[in-house]
Amino acid sequence: MACAICETRRPRRFCPGVRGEICSICCGIEREVTVDCPLDCEFLREARRHERKELPDASQWPNQDITVSEEFLADHEPLLMAVGRGLAAAAFHVGGTIDFDVREALESLVRTYRTLDSGVYYESVPPNPLAANLYHAVQTAAAEFRRAEQQQLGISRTRDADVMRVVVFLQRAEFDLNNGRRRGRAFLDALRSLYGDAAADAGPAPSSLILP
Repeated sequence: MACAICETRRPRRFCPGVRGEICSICCGIEREVTVDCPLDCEFLREARRHERKELPDASQWPNQDITVSEEFLADHEPLLMAVGRGLAAAAFHVGGTIDFDVREALESLVRTYRTLDSGVYYESVPPNPLAANLYHAVQTAAAEFRRAEQQQLGISRTRDADVMRVVVFLQRAEFDLNNGRRRGRAFLDALRSLYGDAAADAGPAPSSLILP
């Protein structure tokens, strides 16, 4: 019996991505490159723990002119949780969504929110349908959060610029966690760890608004 991928070496483990026995070398090389690895695969999770990445270079981050301080994140944590959960739920509702789809969606959102901030609105929906799904999900989560504010306070305190900064924070987190593999989902895996598997079964994300 030979490895289901290389058809040469002796298989050492069962791969749920190809539903067959593969060798450890193919597992290491093809993981999240040609194989869509389930996030609960024991070999993928073990690789995550030992994956070595260069430390992110903040000078390479996109949208460096947008400041996202720790104070801002603390003050807007409910908004961040609501938007992040909406992003996670949308990603896990549509099979095949990867980190690079998230990257495309978040960059398009930043471009859109920049136009809102400038007063000349132009919606930059990504042409990639998977990224477009995430794009609209974030917009929906932000709108629902604002509606909750309106109901509880009589006014929404969340500005377009606040949503943009939350999106930029998520964008930088994706750049930090993305492992560069063509089908990689390390960032999405981190979102699942944060929000739990319930994010995959959720409908539109309820607001996480918490008021004193």
